[in-house]
Amino acid sequence: MTKNVILAGVGGQGLLSIAAVLGEAARAEGLHLKQAEVHGMAQRGGVVQSHVRISDRPIHSDLIREGTADLILALEPMEALRYVPFLRGDGILIANRIPFKNIPNYPDLERIIAEIERIERHILIDAAALAKEAGSVRCGNMVMLGAAAPFLGIPESTLLRAVEAAFASKGADVVETNLDGFRLGRAAADAKTP
Repeated sequence: MTKNVILAGVGGQGLLSIAAVLGEAARAEGLHLKQAEVHGMAQRGGVVQSHVRISDRPIHSDLIREGTADLILALEPMEALRYVPFLRGDGILIANRIPFKNIPNYPDLERIIAEIERIERHILIDAAALAKEAGSVRCGNMVMLGAAAPFLGIPESTLLRAVEAAFASKGADVVETNLDGFRLGRAAADAKTP
């Protein structure tokens, strides 16, 4: 089993926390993991992306070639489109439908959503609404991770333990909010799975 995952978003959305949770979950399952990150002006809302490769065999490269990603997990809809060329023909795109408008000439959102909907296997999630329901808009990243959980090849129980570990230092309330966000994202994806 090898899973090639591209995480895409902008600075401040918690993309690197998703990568950390995936790393911890892979380690707990005895899997190999390689990760490469690119940070563009992350503190100013610049592009952030990460290539994450998870396998039960040794991995020799941390980069994912175009056309080989099993999953693109995008915290921002325009960033989702940026990485579509990396997606395999049978891969899945999971994207937040709520934009992070960090540029003055942000493209028309309806056109972006229409392009995403043209991809055969896609799931669009309103991460902000689900994060609010969980108790904090800051857990939108865990909402999106929950939506991706069925496609990662890692048991959900292991992912939930990794979420707990990632937020344990912030207190029980923060842990529970992020776990709730994860579960809400999972339920939303189950309802929309292509």
